[in-house]
Amino acid sequence: MSSQGSSLKDQLYNRDKIRYLADLFAGHAVGFDAHAFEADVMASLLDLELKERIHMIARMLEQHVPGRLPQVAPILRAALPAPLDPTRSDDDFGDFIFAPLGEWVVNIGLEDHCDLSLDLLAEITQRFSMEWAIRPFLNRWPQETLARMQVWALNENYHVRRLASEGTRPRLPWGTAVGLELSEPLPILDQLHGDKTRYVTRSVANHLNDITKKDPDLVLTTLKRWHAQGLQTAKELDWMTSHALRGLVKAGHSGAMALLGYDPDLEVDVALTLPDTVRINEKLVFTCDLVGAKGAAVLVDYRMTFQRPGGKTSRKVFKLKQSKLGNAALQLSKTHPLKGGAATFTLVPGTHQLEVLVNGRARASAAFELLA
Repeated sequence: MSSQGSSLKDQLYNRDKIRYLADLFAGHAVGFDAHAFEADVMASLLDLELKERIHMIARMLEQHVPGRLPQVAPILRAALPAPLDPTRSDDDFGDFIFAPLGEWVVNIGLEDHCDLSLDLLAEITQRFSMEWAIRPFLNRWPQETLARMQVWALNENYHVRRLASEGTRPRLPWGTAVGLELSEPLPILDQLHGDKTRYVTRSVANHLNDITKKDPDLVLTTLKRWHAQGLQTAKELDWMTSHALRGLVKAGHSGAMALLGYDPDLEVDVALTLPDTVRINEKLVFTCDLVGAKGAAVLVDYRMTFQRPGGKTSRKVFKLKQSKLGNAALQLSKTHPLKGGAATFTLVPGTHQLEVLVNGRARASAAFELLA
């Protein structure tokens, strides 16, 4: 694939990709001029950001293949390439060039053709995930769309099953906000949590992680119910539980820790050693020794309190170790780079704090001076 630049948007949407899309429709839409479509798209494509490109291409399709959804649907179906490989089970998101097809369906089908639109999204999602395009239907036709997604949860194609979970996520990246109650998609997740495809179960776990931002207890209750039902293998459900609770674990949530088998009230002594001073662009090297009951499970993180401009501070949690205590002290060490000049986070000289967290609780802390 050639591209007009090295950015992601140029890799995903470029002249070659537009030409490929145009060729798909050339043989099926009467009067469709592939060269004119390509020229109209390319006239503004490179000036737009990624999501803007998707919307613009959808508008161009609407102009070059005019009509309401009942007239367009047969053409769209005929133009679709073969579905994604059904023998795969993960990491097969599809080709971004098909994202505008979902936006096109939204533009001409949302108000008057709910059922036909959902039919088409189920077909397109087998070429590229329609998780963004389904969101307007959840807002305009919530009960009808949820009912269809309950059916999709039983579909033989795992891309369709995944859409039922991914499309209803409360905090879907890049997705339009939806007005669903957090509990409304749970019957769908109840079905999908036992899925044998990691692509689906990862979406279910991500969906639960979204819910934890507002209702941790709902997620903990749901996971406990799933563990009791035994519809998923123990290994996969343990992975899903860990993935779903990762946000709560970072926050030190005691209920999440307990569900994962880590006692928040575990008696453990922690000895922390770190230097008094470190310079920006050097590495902070610290060690900690843990002593407690033999066999006790420990999840060890560390939390850094950074100085910020204007005298403010910010805190961030980093992973360190999951282990079990033995007869001797559990000795851990970590090298944390303190790179200056990062585009997303600027280091500021001053007193910084490091805390060792064991099963979500701060057990030891020490300060160091970060020098310019």
